[in-house]
Amino acid sequence: MKLILTWLLHATALLALAHLYSGVEVKDFRAALAAAFVIGLFNLVVRPALVVLTLPVTFFTLGLFLFIINAVMFWAAAWLLDGFQVRGFGSALLGSLIYSAFGVLIDSALQRLFPPQPF
Repeated sequence: MKLILTWLLHATALLALAHLYSGVEVKDFRAALAAAFVIGLFNLVVRPALVVLTLPVTFFTLGLFLFIINAVMFWAAAWLLDGFQVRGFGSALLGSLIYSAFGVLIDSALQRLFPPQPF
């Protein structure tokens, strides 16, 4: 239940992002659902490998390179999907930052709705 609600809220966050920022376009809610799924899948599978591979660069930039990795994941999702578009890398960077801020708010709200259960 929590996973489905998280997916729906992240899709809603993408729609809100598209309305707030002109660099990101989402065609409809179905496209937002697909984009939220692909971004989540990339963050689960591809992002950890990129973080490990770019660890020296991340270390020397004091972690700021992680913003670039997030933007690449965001931009790659837009490249794969038809109803989700990002105008350029700068738009991907700012869009991923705003989307991440929405994600923090969503995770915080869901943590209060579904507190961790002790074993």
